[in-house]
Amino acid sequence: MNTDFYNIDSALSEEERAVRDSVRQFVNERVLPVIGDYYVKGQFPLDLVPELAELGVFGANLPEEYGCAGLNNVMYGLIMQELERGDSGVRSFASVQGALVMYPIFAFGTEEQRAHYLPKMASGEIIGCFGLTEPDYGSNPAGMITMAREQSDGSWILNGAKMWITNGSTATVAVVWAKTNDDTNERSIRGFLVPAGTPGFTARDQKGKLSLRASDTSELVLQDVHVGADAILPKSGGLKSPLMCLTQARYGIAWGSIGAAMACFEEAASYSTTRVMFGKPIGAFQLQQARLADMLSEIVKGQLLVLHLGRLKDAGTFTPQQVSLAKRNNVSVATDIAREARRLLGANGILAEYASMRHMANLESVYTYEGTHDVHTLVLGQAITGLSAFQ
Repeated sequence: MNTDFYNIDSALSEEERAVRDSVRQFVNERVLPVIGDYYVKGQFPLDLVPELAELGVFGANLPEEYGCAGLNNVMYGLIMQELERGDSGVRSFASVQGALVMYPIFAFGTEEQRAHYLPKMASGEIIGCFGLTEPDYGSNPAGMITMAREQSDGSWILNGAKMWITNGSTATVAVVWAKTNDDTNERSIRGFLVPAGTPGFTARDQKGKLSLRASDTSELVLQDVHVGADAILPKSGGLKSPLMCLTQARYGIAWGSIGAAMACFEEAASYSTTRVMFGKPIGAFQLQQARLADMLSEIVKGQLLVLHLGRLKDAGTFTPQQVSLAKRNNVSVATDIAREARRLLGANGILAEYASMRHMANLESVYTYEGTHDVHTLVLGQAITGLSAFQ
């Protein structure tokens, strides 16, 4: 079943369709045949990284002068859609690499930092991770306790811990956010580039995950980690800096979650025409048709939402609150769609050879990370009323 029920293709340029189709072909040929096995094993398919780099998906909307593809934000979104149509873990890898590591280096780094890191990250030679969330500070990152103390020679010593860090165990470099003094002033938060091999830096795999199993999730521990004066991202300052990075990532998630929903819907629609029960395909029963109609309706609305958001982003007129609305809506409906698809599949829906339950479990993490559903609800509430519910 074609999920482009409103002919959104007609609103895309030829180049935008070509980018989407090239990534879709890669996902069909290289991701879908193997991702179920990787999910069961609890491993990320690292062998795909060079091929993803060759496709140009890492930092795809950053400038060509740094070895990136220089694509517009709609193309970037379509890339995220297709990667998550394969698996949220694959999209998460690319999203962290581009939006959470390459973007802050581009936005807050020196020209020397950009020239050193960005081309190597675009090629997959360097893998990055983003260290903001802490064991006791998730939805309230301003409460972080990781500290960076400046030394007399301009170098820094970092101490603290970060939790739920995608790509943590495979990363070559971490963007670590830390407070630079003992007070509670959010403006003291700065970003630091910490090479993974630095003494005192440890990445520990998170064990026991029931979601995002085909993704590397880690805890970062920093014990007297000494980095040079050139480790700081000099244009970073305050909580606004990491939140700007999260806005970039949330934009990609809004697209990606619809890709997961599309995969679940297509699987359910196809299954409904071939699974026979009580003498006819289950797709002929009203209950299943209602399920499918609801799924498709929400997918179309989500597709239109992110397309317009992408156009606003390309025009430079989008707001973080608009991104919050898209992330909140699309992840929520995608989670519902995955659950309904799994139910339509019956007992077969729990098998790894089908995608819906894998997407359903993954989306529970996506529902929580990069700002929980409830946090984005309060962001929108504040935008509507002008009153903050966070304090």
